[in-house]
Amino acid sequence: MPNICLIIGRIFSKGTYNNFYYLPHKIGNLHGIRNMSIKAALVDLSGTLHVEDQPTPNAVEALKRLRDSGVAIRFVTNTTKESRQTLLNRLLTIGFQLQKEEIYSSLSAAVSYVNKNNLNPYYLVSKDARTDFPDNDDKRPLDSVVVGLAPDEFYYENLNKAFNILLNNKNAKLVAIHEGKYYKRKDGLALGPGCFVKGLEYAAGVESILIGKPNEYFFKNALIDGVNVDECVMIGDDVKDDIMGAMKIGLKAIQVKTGKYLPDIKAEPPPTALVDNFCEAVDWIIKNK
Repeated sequence: MPNICLIIGRIFSKGTYNNFYYLPHKIGNLHGIRNMSIKAALVDLSGTLHVEDQPTPNAVEALKRLRDSGVAIRFVTNTTKESRQTLLNRLLTIGFQLQKEEIYSSLSAAVSYVNKNNLNPYYLVSKDARTDFPDNDDKRPLDSVVVGLAPDEFYYENLNKAFNILLNNKNAKLVAIHEGKYYKRKDGLALGPGCFVKGLEYAAGVESILIGKPNEYFFKNALIDGVNVDECVMIGDDVKDDIMGAMKIGLKAIQVKTGKYLPDIKAEPPPTALVDNFCEAVDWIIKNK
């Protein structure tokens, strides 16, 4: 067990009031590691469990071990190109065993938001993702814009139509399913929807409503019933969306060095653990639970 007094002394020796902010975090982390209790895991998909149609190293076997350990699992993802059914089929095809009900996506959260607010949106989403949303009401004007990852839809005329809907209706909502900067493909990193959301914000003078990670709303709704925040760990590759978003509401967070991980981009505060891949994250959980 590290010497808490020594750590406190080192913090205050830096001589800056800004370090007061980090004191509870450092003490809290020591307490959390000493009294670890992990009953559930939120597992990111793309970049963590798999990259396109390839599991990350030993991920299929590791997921089975995590289940066998008694840890409850929910798969959480900002993936917006694929409907939940398509995503499930992809994961089953590459060897993972899971149920559709275990997947909680930003797409699911966005559908709920559209229904709850009775919106009639213009959709900048993939054709597959569009099937999860309700049909448009042709008797009503378009009153909002919903943006997901839609490489085939992000061309000038579509973006211009979205811009005009936002510009001509002061009450129009810009709903960002997520604002990821980039995501991992087989050929490297690729642009996410974030730059298109920010472009519409800038051009139309509006502020987007973020639905997916790292929104607090997303994480709280993804939590498994009966599990406290401090009994749950997030496993992911994205510093902002997975790690910092989870830790902000009190979750433990394990960052993996697969997917979009870049060594020069660091979480603040740092993750509970930094490991090479999902398999090692499972090893860490089983050891510390």
